[in-house]
Amino acid sequence: MRRLTFSVCCVALALLAVSSGFAAYPDRPVKLIVPWAAGGDTDSIFRPFVPQLQKHLGATVVIANVTGASGTVGAREAKGSPPDGYTLYAIHDYIHSTYYTGVADVAYSDFEPVCTVSNTPSVLTASPKTKWSSWQELLGDAKARPGQISVGATLGSTSHFFPALIEKAAGIKFKYVSYEGLAPRMNAILGGHIDLTDSNLTQKGKVDAGQLKFLAIGTEKRLPEVPSVPTLKELGVNVVYAVTRGLVVPKGTPGDIVAKLEAACAKATAEPKFGEDMAKQGTFVRFMDRKAYAEFFKQNDELNKTLARDLGLLKR
Repeated sequence: MRRLTFSVCCVALALLAVSSGFAAYPDRPVKLIVPWAAGGDTDSIFRPFVPQLQKHLGATVVIANVTGASGTVGAREAKGSPPDGYTLYAIHDYIHSTYYTGVADVAYSDFEPVCTVSNTPSVLTASPKTKWSSWQELLGDAKARPGQISVGATLGSTSHFFPALIEKAAGIKFKYVSYEGLAPRMNAILGGHIDLTDSNLTQKGKVDAGQLKFLAIGTEKRLPEVPSVPTLKELGVNVVYAVTRGLVVPKGTPGDIVAKLEAACAKATAEPKFGEDMAKQGTFVRFMDRKAYAEFFKQNDELNKTLARDLGLLKR
């Protein structure tokens, strides 16, 4: 009788573990969808993050670069994946801007927040083939040639909003050329095919080598990493802008699985090696738990809707 009771208890516990999904999770590799090309900003941030996440999650995490339509192809795949914790999505502020500008049909509310990972200030960056050596020279040229200075951007995304905000604040007009993510934009500006783009401190080595020019940064104060680069605010352009990246999962993912991912994320972002890797990229480690991230999403969504309306880009 005791043996029978023990067997029944074992079966019950096994069924409970299977039904909850938490005890066994993760028992196979986890896919992390990055909606931009390899070598771009988002990819370059999540590649050094993945080894730390694997360490604390206890499973292999494989990056899948699913590109196209300003991040929408990857977003759609992530949204349509089973809500079982085996598909993660690398997201940033583009999810709001592309939605409100009508580029995408996927919204932040289609996902469950897990955590934020990083915060990267934007830098207005020029081709070395341009004649300007300062913001003041660019400003004078832009006023003399409205709509003729080319800016490489992923339309409807953060790389579009950043220069668009500068346009509005400075009273100038640019000409936009569409690219899918930072990597192809960098190739274009290095080749002199465009005049300007939004980049960040990952490109500092190219600036030091004379291949690019940093004109102004979207931070409140100058950064010690680039002390000679002025902030837009000190130049009289009231624009502060940075890109926050994080992890989400498909809507309906069980809470206990999200909690396990959140805990692994907290430990991964606290790893000194990850902090060192981010510092090399001019990026700040920024962890927010799922509750704080949910509130951030809500506030950022409202902000981006307002920006899209103010910039004349609102389509929804």
